[in-house]
Amino acid sequence: MKSVAFFDIDGTVFRSSLLIELVEKLVAEGIFPHEASEEYMSEWMAWQSREGTYEHYINAIIQTFLRHIKGVHYGDFADVGRRVVAVQSKRVYRYTRDLIQKLKAEGYFVVAISQSPKTVLDEFCRQYGFDKVYGRIYEIGPQDRFTGAVTDEHLIKNKASIVKRVFDRNPDLSREGALAVGDTEGDVPLLEAVDNAICFNPNQHLFNYAKRKGWEVVVERKDVIYYL
Repeated sequence: MKSVAFFDIDGTVFRSSLLIELVEKLVAEGIFPHEASEEYMSEWMAWQSREGTYEHYINAIIQTFLRHIKGVHYGDFADVGRRVVAVQSKRVYRYTRDLIQKLKAEGYFVVAISQSPKTVLDEFCRQYGFDKVYGRIYEIGPQDRFTGAVTDEHLIKNKASIVKRVFDRNPDLSREGALAVGDTEGDVPLLEAVDNAICFNPNQHLFNYAKRKGWEVVVERKDVIYYL
């Protein structure tokens, strides 16, 4: 039976958020209105000046995306997504990139989980050999245009449910020795669902939780990797 490794993507493998890069590209290409960037600018500035949190910033990005995706043609969206990945796909952390390669060589079944749109995730994760990708799926209505609704949102919100789903649907995979990597407190359900939890570049909430749980903490800074 194969062992399994679960990876959060944004901030854990990719050194940014695919959704952030996607929204900014949609604005730059005029698919989203130019003024859409003003909806998250104050949160971005607060985060940059360390006066606000990344969580507030990314939540503002999500709300902007949800407000403006309705009515966008899937083909236009997919084309922008491909261009984003073409430019950004190598912008990854060395630690998690190399860990994925090592686990693949050892025969692991490697799963990606992210709140970013699955269309873009599929394009990004294909380059790193992921066997399965879970991301947000947005409903497409008449004339191939987005309705603004999220399909099966309850599933993607709970990463522990995705872990259960993977094992339930793949009897050839072993729960024993399963590994997961995450970077924020939103990954706690994922990390608690496996035997081996790695907190990579954790925020303060996850770092504190990891210390209580005795989980491995890894930090990559410039060209140095620290094991805390």
